[in-house]
Amino acid sequence: MSLLEQNQKIVSRYREAGQPWPARATDIARWAIKERLWEISPGTIIRQCADQIANALREVFVTDPQGRRVRLMHAAPYRQNGRQYLLWDDMRTAPHQHMRLAFQQRRQQIIMDCHQLQVDTESYNENYNKEKPVQMVFDFRLDLEELKVSSQIPSAA
Repeated sequence: MSLLEQNQKIVSRYREAGQPWPARATDIARWAIKERLWEISPGTIIRQCADQIANALREVFVTDPQGRRVRLMHAAPYRQNGRQYLLWDDMRTAPHQHMRLAFQQRRQQIIMDCHQLQVDTESYNENYNKEKPVQMVFDFRLDLEELKVSSQIPSAA
């Protein structure tokens, strides 16, 4: 059983035990640790540390010469010996190929998120929604234009 499946099983057991629902992930974690359903292992420590470092890298921003706030560190997928892994690099010094791969990967993640949101919305509307259907628009051009314009408006100081 994968780590993901183990953690999903913990959530199921939390609900079966009659714990408060809906719940915060921290409440489920406290319960799981108290019940000895989740333990930390050296591999888990390394994964948690790596996740925290990756989150920190995602939050490194600079202001470019045009005044835009841009993310500096980008991860790109690479393959070696049949395994895929991510390498992080600084966009100011990264090779063009790295940045192209990083941008393609982020775009693919957005597409997958939109696809899942579409499936979830359709299922909710068809199976559970008793009111007006929730509508999703996946054309983001106006949203992007609004964000671009609003980011150029100086804030009142």
